[in-house]
Amino acid sequence: MSTTLPVKLCGFLAGPDQPFFLIAGPCVVESEELAIESAGRLKEITTRLNIPFIYKSSFDKANRTSAKSFRGLGLEEGLRILELVKKTLQVPILTDVHEDTPLDEVASVVDVFQTPAFLCRQTNFIRKVASFNLPVNLKKGQFLAPWDMKNVVEKARSTGNETILVCERGASFGYNNLVSDMRSLGILKETNCPVVFDATHSVQLPGGQGEASGGQREFIPLLARAAIAVGVSGIFIETHPNPDKALSDGPNSWPLGEMERLLETLKSLDEVVKRGRD
Repeated sequence: MSTTLPVKLCGFLAGPDQPFFLIAGPCVVESEELAIESAGRLKEITTRLNIPFIYKSSFDKANRTSAKSFRGLGLEEGLRILELVKKTLQVPILTDVHEDTPLDEVASVVDVFQTPAFLCRQTNFIRKVASFNLPVNLKKGQFLAPWDMKNVVEKARSTGNETILVCERGASFGYNNLVSDMRSLGILKETNCPVVFDATHSVQLPGGQGEASGGQREFIPLLARAAIAVGVSGIFIETHPNPDKALSDGPNSWPLGEMERLLETLKSLDEVVKRGRD
């Protein structure tokens, strides 16, 4: 039985006994038009379904497969667009930060920091990010056992920040492949943090296209449903109006036009799983 207490996250309660929340948006900020379109559509859907929603997009993706890959529009333009989305649509914003990110500038715009999976072992980085006292979504490294996330959480909480999320995004399974172990979601609950499942990066095939990562987006609904059945606190889904033309992580992005149907299913499952817990 989880002892995780709900935490206040962007105006709603997040925890294993609360309705699941959604983190969603395009992988990177490609344009102002795409950001407004995707955030607006996601807000419409989640408002109708009464699903707490945080918009996600990155102004810079530092961990691309190739130096030729699109990384985003950069700090200044990326933050301008994220701030516009926040003010125009009144939605909270989550974005990735890295070791060289000017965190004070980003913190003035976004509501939630996200630490990349590859950096989960970087002690100074984790502590610095958590010290801003914004909610932090800690992504578990593809190379890390789920029980080892307790150490990452302890580093973050040593700053006094208690609004910490832990996020599963699959584990390396041979070359260019990831596998999602649903046992991990139960083990991550032992951190006493709300657990988020990243249903899209979990189907990524890292470096699978040589100079870019591939993905198996057809398995996104399957894994999302399984994670909801485990009783996670949140679901992370990267989505794009046209994933085949997305500038980053298209092969493991879910089509924006199919999000509503998927979320309807997830909400129904979540209500069954958590029935009687409130």
